[in-house]
Amino acid sequence: MDQVLKDYLCDAVSATDMAMEGFLPTHDVSPGSIHEAMRYPVFAGGKRLRPVLCIAAAEACGGSRENALAAACAVELMHTYSLVHDDLPSMDDDDLRRGRPTTHKVYGEGMAVLCGDALLTEAFAVLAKASPTARFTVGDMIAELAETGGSRKLIGGQVLDLEGEGKALRKEDLIKIHEAKTAALLVCSLRLGAMSANADATELHALSEYGYSLGLAFQAIDDILDVTQTTESLGKTAGKDEAVSKATYPAVWGLEGARAEAGRLTQVALDALKPFGAAGGRLREIAEWMLLREY
Repeated sequence: MDQVLKDYLCDAVSATDMAMEGFLPTHDVSPGSIHEAMRYPVFAGGKRLRPVLCIAAAEACGGSRENALAAACAVELMHTYSLVHDDLPSMDDDDLRRGRPTTHKVYGEGMAVLCGDALLTEAFAVLAKASPTARFTVGDMIAELAETGGSRKLIGGQVLDLEGEGKALRKEDLIKIHEAKTAALLVCSLRLGAMSANADATELHALSEYGYSLGLAFQAIDDILDVTQTTESLGKTAGKDEAVSKATYPAVWGLEGARAEAGRLTQVALDALKPFGAAGGRLREIAEWMLLREY
């Protein structure tokens, strides 16, 4: 990663963290236990990929980082809630996330369930603070996030993932899982950023195409790293997917086939940015960086 992109990512993450500090209640607001638990996974580090994409999409459409921050924080809150719930013993049963014990290991299972519920609710409260544009109301933005988090997308993807454990899934079955579980929230992040910038239909369509392919590429790379990297480098339990016989890109495509598919999907994502010309440069750099990431 070159220094210019590294600086951009650091600035976008810092802006998101600063905004999130203002949106989330602090531990001294009653009941302090839930607010402490909510802040634990939110401020645990991580790439902040979804907020970064939200901000970069807004800028590609001629908008500002400031106007995109409510949406950026909302998608990160939805993402974090999903991780808290995915890590629960009744789901993926993970003890490590971003190099730290998972929320339920620190605060207990009951509090982790409530923490996830609260983060999801807070996502909509934060997005309600966004500013409308000529083309999009705040209601439009909330509807976008609600559809993404519902039973047809994010929740549905997790259901299909659970139901697929231990089964020999076809390629189309695996794609269906990750369209909903991974790609949908990336698409939503980009679309909300674009909506904050009053994007037109052509821009929204291009960003949706970019986000869809980028999301599947991201998942393929994530699955590859799960079998090629260590727990220490990933900050989460390596080899967990194989241990529970979960269908993954390497399991279905083979390791080299999964690498080739990640490269193909990344190129499709890059091609989708053509309508933006030079304005899509940052989004291109992010896609290229994601393909080469090691954690």
